[in-house]
Amino acid sequence: MNEKSNILMVDDQPGKLLTYEAILNPLGENLIRAYSGKDALEYLLKTDVAVILMDVSMPGMDGFDTARMIHHHPRFQNIPIIFISGVRMTDFDRLKGYEHGAVDYITLPLVPEFLRAKVRVFAELHRKSKQLEMLNVRMTRLQEDERRRIARELHDSVGQLLAAISMNSVFGEEECRNLSPEVAKRVAENVTMVEELGKQIRTISYLLHPPLLDEVGLASALQEYVTGFSRRSKVDVKLDLPPDLGRFPEETELSIFRVVQESLSNIHRHAASRTATIRITQANGYLGVEIEDAGKGIPPEMQTSLWSSPHSGVGLRGMRERLRPLGGTLEIHSNGQGTRVKVNLPVPNAGAVSASL
Repeated sequence: MNEKSNILMVDDQPGKLLTYEAILNPLGENLIRAYSGKDALEYLLKTDVAVILMDVSMPGMDGFDTARMIHHHPRFQNIPIIFISGVRMTDFDRLKGYEHGAVDYITLPLVPEFLRAKVRVFAELHRKSKQLEMLNVRMTRLQEDERRRIARELHDSVGQLLAAISMNSVFGEEECRNLSPEVAKRVAENVTMVEELGKQIRTISYLLHPPLLDEVGLASALQEYVTGFSRRSKVDVKLDLPPDLGRFPEETELSIFRVVQESLSNIHRHAASRTATIRITQANGYLGVEIEDAGKGIPPEMQTSLWSSPHSGVGLRGMRERLRPLGGTLEIHSNGQGTRVKVNLPVPNAGAVSASL
């Protein structure tokens, strides 16, 4: 809860980096030096950063280009960047900085107290967001544990009771010849309804938590789910899996399964598409998932506020929040010809498979 935040300082002049360190050391945070935009990007790929102090005028890739590349990456879109410059100090430069996603643009000479106060705010905000993220992870785990428990109860208790009722009904049906035609008809209807209820209970139990996910793994669980979904929804779903897709950590498999489940549910309810395609790929240390439909797409006016509007519901935001602690990203591309959901998730030993995204 009280771990230090990482502050990335980017400048090609070592003397300026030493100055930033002297100013920020009293905050007690982790101060990381990067001597170029390329170094900064490499640090971001392996380090969680609270705020970036970025020099504007650097040889090769300057601060504006570096900021553009950082915020173009889905994982780094929300990292605050503070530009610092002693050369490019006009209003036009400041405007360009803000256009490249800066939260502030500071010109030299620095006021130490001013810089410390700004960085302190972002470091604290980062800590609070990590606490909320941890709480969200815990709530998701508790929800999955409850779904697993309910699914087991439905299968073991309710399912067994329904099986016993069905067996008794069959015995009763054999004696229908001694009953009036109306009563015999009711008994036969009860047998049919109990069988249908048993099927629905099994479906609900599976949707709550697929047992194959624990027992066999992601590939088998997806195959069974897609088959059942296509039968229930009349949406023709094609599932493309690597032939040697192995096992992954429980959280990874469950997260991918829930993303596919939510995406197919959205296709059935909103897309008006009769087809869908799911592609799973594995390469270069990443597991890739793409779910694509041929429906009416997401209206342009909704795409601009896809992740913030309350009308988008909790499904899309829930998928992204589920993937974030695992280092995964989620993108959605949509037009009048359909919607494509794309997930990239780092997984151990994923580079052993030669498939590519």
